[in-house]
Amino acid sequence: MRVVVAADRPRAESLASDLRREDAEVRAVVSSGAPAAAAHDAMSAPEAAELLAELSRADLLVIEGRPSTLTAELVAACDRMSVRIVPLCARASDRRLAAALGLAAHDRDAPAVELLASPQPSASADATRGRVISVWGAHGAPGRTTLAVEVACALSLRERRVALVDADAHAPSLALATGLADEGPGFAAACRQAERGVLTVAELSRISSTLAEVAVLTGLNRPGRWPELSHARVVGALDACRDWADDTVVDTAASLERDEEIVSDLVDGPRRNAATLAAIEAADLVVAVVAADPVGVSRFVRSWPDLRAAAGATPVHVVVNKIRAGALGVDARGQVRRTLERYIGVTDVSFVPWDPRGADAALLAARPIAHVAPRSAVPTAVRRLVSESLTPREAATTASRHSLRRLARSA
Repeated sequence: MRVVVAADRPRAESLASDLRREDAEVRAVVSSGAPAAAAHDAMSAPEAAELLAELSRADLLVIEGRPSTLTAELVAACDRMSVRIVPLCARASDRRLAAALGLAAHDRDAPAVELLASPQPSASADATRGRVISVWGAHGAPGRTTLAVEVACALSLRERRVALVDADAHAPSLALATGLADEGPGFAAACRQAERGVLTVAELSRISSTLAEVAVLTGLNRPGRWPELSHARVVGALDACRDWADDTVVDTAASLERDEEIVSDLVDGPRRNAATLAAIEAADLVVAVVAADPVGVSRFVRSWPDLRAAAGATPVHVVVNKIRAGALGVDARGQVRRTLERYIGVTDVSFVPWDPRGADAALLAARPIAHVAPRSAVPTAVRRLVSESLTPREAATTASRHSLRRLARSA
């Protein structure tokens, strides 16, 4: 096995010696921060390019697991090159960081034979189950439904089974936006069956509608039926969807308030916002949509603490929708980016441009923009978003492994 060791001396040399005694081929021994720096900027120094070339030929990276050395950029680069990362963690916070990045942490003094061993199958027992991606946005019309539909269409292009769910208990609109009948059973029926424990993959396929390659569970045909979408029902239905689809995209409402729990004497009474809160709590990833105008950005910033409280440790990816200079002036993207960074500390932001012609054509045809205007800037930006931020690492690795290895060898 070919190994690159990134640790502080003298631990680095002793660790390399232990690995060699276990018949590992140690390709390089570098400082703990060198891989992260090389992944951030391969052109910063000749040594960075050389290190990336060595990594591309390695099977394993053993590295000190700290926030300064274990970065998302490094994890993504190693995933693309099919290099397994073994983080050596001394603190509980470092272990939590490794877990958040999808890595199995090891003790800093773990024996070399343990570091070389493949991860136990039990660590990825749920890998075959699908993901839940909840799309949320603040009040107004930031484009939650539009982005949910476009994200589902983009995911379906990657040879994945995709489901689209309308869990909006305030203003369900998925059926209207896609031209599907809203009189069918849809998501409410899935929730009722989940409560009785009889919701199966076959039943989900039976009650769903079809939008090209995407299976759709339409929402309530009348908002007054919102008590049908209770917290337990929504959680159960979305859990069943994990066995049905590789990716389940959920369109949610904006309200995150828990006022009913304060003013109601009914402990188990219905909650108007239960469906939204359940969809966010059950999600593996939350896509938070911001309308690119002063009002939309202000509403999003004010709602951000409530979203973070509901999401907990779930990753949240911010998407700025309808970006245009007419509403924000010069350097619209820069203004929004700086505002979000200043007030809520968000730096990783994706942008989707405003295309009124494509959006109007989609509304007129009651179809996704990707279907009626595939060259529109909106589906193009959403496909980039899916490719860069929403695609599981293993899928992205398979698609780009060979080309990236060729680039690394030529560095």
